[in-house]
Amino acid sequence: MAGDVLVCVIVGVSIFLMLIRPGGISEVYWVGTGVVLLLTMRLIDIRLALQGAGKALDVCFFLIGMMLLCELAREHGVFDWLSAVAVQKADGSCMRLFALVYALGTIVTIFLSNDATAVVLTPAILVAVRKAKVEPLPYLFVCALIANAASFVLPISNPANLVVFHNAMPPLAKWLAAFGVPCLFSVGATFLVLRWFFRAELSHTIDQETVVPALSWNGKLVLRSTTAMIGVLLVTSSLGKDLGLPTCLSALAVITLICVKERRNPSIFLHGISWSTLLLVVGLFIMVDAVENVGVMRYTREWLAWVQSLGLTAGVLVTGFGIGVANNLVNNLPLGLIVGGTLHAAQASSHIIDAAMIGIDLGPNLSIAGSLATILWLIALRKEGLDVGFWDFLKVGVLVMPVTLFASLLGCVAMHLLSTAFR
Repeated sequence: MAGDVLVCVIVGVSIFLMLIRPGGISEVYWVGTGVVLLLTMRLIDIRLALQGAGKALDVCFFLIGMMLLCELAREHGVFDWLSAVAVQKADGSCMRLFALVYALGTIVTIFLSNDATAVVLTPAILVAVRKAKVEPLPYLFVCALIANAASFVLPISNPANLVVFHNAMPPLAKWLAAFGVPCLFSVGATFLVLRWFFRAELSHTIDQETVVPALSWNGKLVLRSTTAMIGVLLVTSSLGKDLGLPTCLSALAVITLICVKERRNPSIFLHGISWSTLLLVVGLFIMVDAVENVGVMRYTREWLAWVQSLGLTAGVLVTGFGIGVANNLVNNLPLGLIVGGTLHAAQASSHIIDAAMIGIDLGPNLSIAGSLATILWLIALRKEGLDVGFWDFLKVGVLVMPVTLFASLLGCVAMHLLSTAFR
């Protein structure tokens, strides 16, 4: 019993330190230290650790593929070109620029994942709006919040989707039927609330002319290759297969194609992979397996059983908001692992599964600590000399998250009512 309590304490403290990052020490060190303590104190054995690491492989392959593709697109100026085009097409209107950046962030999130929007698109947008000499915060918050709001349009839009469903990923048609309408509500509501919040900044005009850099032939090839890769992933998703390895192999094929044409060594793109992020993911998987091994999941299963007794509407709202708020206390990646394990073990109803998925993806819009993508967004801004504090983000998130989560959950209820009516 004492050992079980110690496991929970080590895991809890490690995740807490990961979120607050005392001394600016990277998240991976806190989680890694927790895993080392669990192993050296023999609270878990090496077999359990390897089992947890094995479960992380699909997510890691997915992240590697997306990181490689984003690095390729960044190096060939694709994101800079897209951002400059958005500023030029705004035709002097901050409101129009806001809508164009929002649309661009939505597309990048849907097809290249929310991490791509947070890490690669954000710096490109910041450079573009600085050249246009407009207040950057409305457009930067677009990158942060749309990265979560549009992250359940497709299974590939968020690594957390892979974490929650793991080996039980629904086929694409079933996914779109479940999440298409809720995500439409999410994207629409986020746009309206953000537009209202930044209405003063968006009432200005853009006086500075923007010159769109020419996109190289290789940049155009990257765009075409990315489109082909997305097609492969959509086919894979429609068959209900794991997405990690196909994503990684597709990205490697695109890089090989580009490097053969340029006569370059493909290993140059390896620096685009955040190895610390991959180690962080593996460590979190091991920790969640350790917590599950000592029986903590029985409490989450009891909570889930109670929620399922509430009926459709109440069950969806309680699940979505309960998990949505919890993201900001734990972070959605470890919480997604816990939720996924609980849903699988308890054989939860489909409306509860859908509400949990929406809560995992949308809940992080409340605070900076909510998701890995939002933390990466903040790190990207700090590298550019701009810092958004916890309270600065919360002032926006406390308005955006409840409204959009409520709208999406209502969409979820509506879809299940329609599904029941047509059976």
